[in-house]
Parts: sequence; structure tokens; C-alpha cells
Amino acid sequence: MRAIVGLTLAWLAWAASADVRPSAAAADSPTVVPASGGGGVPLIFGHFDDLDAIGYRGAEFFISGNAHSYMAATTPNDGKWNVTPDPTTAPYTTRAIVHTPKNARKFNGTVYVEWLNVSGLVDASPDWVHGHLQIAREGAAYVGVSAQLAGINQLKNGGIAPGDPVRYAPLVHPGDSYSYDIYSQVGQAIRDGRLLGGLAVRRVLAMGESQSAGRLVTYIDGVHPLVDVYDGFLVHSRNVGAALRESPLAPIAVSFADIRDDLDVPVIVFQSELDVAFGTLLTRQPETRSGRFRLWEVAGTAHYDEYGLTIGLTDIGDGRGEIANLAAMQDPPTEPTPGLIECALPINTGPMHWVFNAAVHWINRWVKYGTPPPIAPRLEATSPPGAPVVFAVDEHGNTLGGIRTPLVDAPIAKLLGAGNTGAPGAPPTSMFCFLFGETVPFTAAELAALYPSHASFVSRFYLAGLSAVNSQFLLPPDADALLLAAVRSDIRR
Repeated sequence: MRAIVGLTLAWLAWAASADVRPSAAAADSPTVVPASGGGGVPLIFGHFDDLDAIGYRGAEFFISGNAHSYMAATTPNDGKWNVTPDPTTAPYTTRAIVHTPKNARKFNGTVYVEWLNVSGLVDASPDWVHGHLQIAREGAAYVGVSAQLAGINQLKNGGIAPGDPVRYAPLVHPGDSYSYDIYSQVGQAIRDGRLLGGLAVRRVLAMGESQSAGRLVTYIDGVHPLVDVYDGFLVHSRNVGAALRESPLAPIAVSFADIRDDLDVPVIVFQSELDVAFGTLLTRQPETRSGRFRLWEVAGTAHYDEYGLTIGLTDIGDGRGEIANLAAMQDPPTEPTPGLIECALPINTGPMHWVFNAAVHWINRWVKYGTPPPIAPRLEATSPPGAPVVFAVDEHGNTLGGIRTPLVDAPIAKLLGAGNTGAPGAPPTSMFCFLFGETVPFTAAELAALYPSHASFVSRFYLAGLSAVNSQFLLPPDADALLLAAVRSDIRR
């Protein structure tokens, strides 16, 4: 275990360098006012809220301006779109959630800006939940943006979670055709220093998961070349890109467009097994060591999982999250959110959170120092591109290839990216269970055949963690925490 701990110092020993990126075309600059009134509490669904425990403070702001929509002359599959802004604009007022270090001297100059996810017709923050501990380790700031109409409607009117019609009465959204420019303008307000007070912002990094990832693909290919606001992109669980213009404004169908290869900023695309299957291998694209694109495919992961739905909502980085996750692998839940999400099968308890921390680390390092992340191996598939994806699996049923972690290379369960459904009679929101994959715990006999003793399990777990750290897809602090959880577990005691 101490060998992994010792790697932390080497991992963090980087030389300082200049990291201020000159700006090209700035976005329009909106007005910013603190949010107030109503219940007095910012509303966001499935959010890690214990900011004090990680040394952070929170605030909420209303951002107002006039946003453009965009027109596309061409949208080729290579991502090199020809896009122009509409000459007319529409007024909007949206909101942003802001988390900053309580000690301003710890701020590292980076701001992660999450395009809040509205797949459930409510603003949610999956990337903050999965990445909040790494963001806090770095001393970065976080901003969650209500970029889309569905999130604004829920804040004002309620839905699967209560709204606050008094607090959010000022919000106005002209429709998702304007979401891209709204996202740009919030980024510009961060650059201008009006969302983070006196903090000196050096890097503004975009992130978003699932539907938001589709929006970011469209943003990268069409809008970023026009409006230079974001210094890098972390695209989490992309499938197809999103429409540039919403119905009835002549919607444009986007079919598995690549991330354009003439980018001037880095992009990491982070894919679970289910995301790769959704894309039928067509969202894969080549990368080079000197290029600005990386594709990470992570073995043993679902589109979303137990950490994101439950454990991450209270994980303060004291090691209990890792202990809870190993316990969940042995006894995985079918109802991660009773009364809201009730699945037919136990949901995925895989390693997404820990590898996502590494992606958060790498996108910042890439932008700050110009050091690209490692090129990741692909998940092994036996099917051709465009066909239903069939993964090659090991003797335990776990997918081969991709980014490896101790949770798949010292396994105690079969971790599947797909295969779940809502339980009979479950709430309608349980239709999302297909996104949460499955965990099949090994039986006592299977564990005994793999690990003659607890010490043998810990030894194999340690070696798998060391390999993942050496491959640079698992950060040393996370390898330490996972190993300590393995040591404290009752596996083969």
C-alpha cells in the first residue's frame, strides 16, 4: 500500500509554466446578479451539497442577456461544420450554481463549467457528483449552468423534484436553440470575473454528461470555432450530437459526428461500456499523441451507477465512499432511490468515479501544461462498426480491454454496462434503469476459487491498482483509498 502512496509525490511533481491562453472572439457579456428570495436555497437534483466538509462555499446567480441561435450551412460527419449566428437575438435570464474554495489562496485558477443535465426534466449535476472530490483536491472552482429550457421549467414549476416559483420567477428561457449561446455567455461572465468575485480565473473548462455531452459535441463542432470561451472540454458519455436548432426551427439531425480534428483546445471523451454500445462503435475516432483529442473507454462501467446515484451524494473523501462501494459490489441495490428509481436487477457498482477523477485531472493538466493524457486502449468488441455491439469478455463475464482498474482486474463481481430495466410496478422514472447497468456478485465458491485468502485478494488488488496508476488512468490518492477499502473488507477473511 505504501508503494502506491509514494507514487503520489512523483505524480504531483510537475514544473510550473505559463498557462494563460490568449482569447480570440469573446462571447457577449451578460449581466450577473446574486439570486435571492423564495426558499433561500438553490435547487438542483442529485447534487453533492456538503460543501463545508470539503472546504468549499456555494452561491447562486441569475445571468441575463440576449442570446443568438445558430444556422448551419453544412454539418458533415467529420465535425467541421459551417455555422453562423442568427442576426436576431432573444432575451434570457438563467441561473448558475457556483462552488469555490473557502480559502481563496487555494484556488488554482481553473473553473469547471457543467452543462447541467435535463434528461429527467430537472437540472442535475452528474459530473459534479462524480468529480467533486478531484475538483476540491485541485482547489478548482465549479459552475453548474441551467442552459436548457427543461431545467428552467422545473425550477419554476416543479416536477420530479419541487420547484421554487418565487425564487425563480425572474428566469426566462427562449428555447434550446439558444442554449449554446447561453452557455457561452455564462463562460464569458466567468472569464470577466463576475461570477467568481475576485478570484483570478486562468482556465475555463467545459464538462457535461449524457444529453449534455451531446450538446457539447454540437457546441465543439459548430459554436466553439466562432466563440472562443472554453479552454478545453470533458465530454462524458456522448452518443449522437444534439440538434443545433430546435423544432419548429428546421431541426438538424446529427448522426455520430466526430469531434472536429482541427481543434485549438483539448478534448477528452469519456465513455462507459453502455455509451460505446449505444454508439455502435461509430463514435470512435482516431487520435494521435500530438493531437488534441483523447477517447477513454472504461471497462466495467454503465452510463450511470451506484456511486453517482447514492454514494457520491455524501462522499467527502474520507475513504468511506470506497468502503461503501466495495460493500455495494457484494450486495448491490436494486432500488438506489426508493420510490423514484426501482430496478429489476442490481445496478452497476463499477469504477467510473475513480477513472473520471483522472479525466478531470488530465483535462486540467493538458490545458495548463500542454501535456496530453495517455492514449487509452479500446474496449474489445467482436462486432463490426454499425452493428449491435458484442464485447469480448473474460472467464468472469467482465469486458476485456479498455481502461482497467482493480475493480475489474481483481474482481469480486461481474460488472455490466447494460441489461437492466425498471421493476414491475416501479415508478415511471424507473425507465432510466437501462442506463444503470448491472452487478452480479460472485458467489462464495467463486471468490474462494479466485482468492485462497483475504491476503491473496488484497495482494491482487494492490497489483491491479499499481498497474492502473502506472498507466495513468487512476490517481494515486484514489488507488490508496481503494486499497485501504480492500484491506478493511471482509472479502475472504
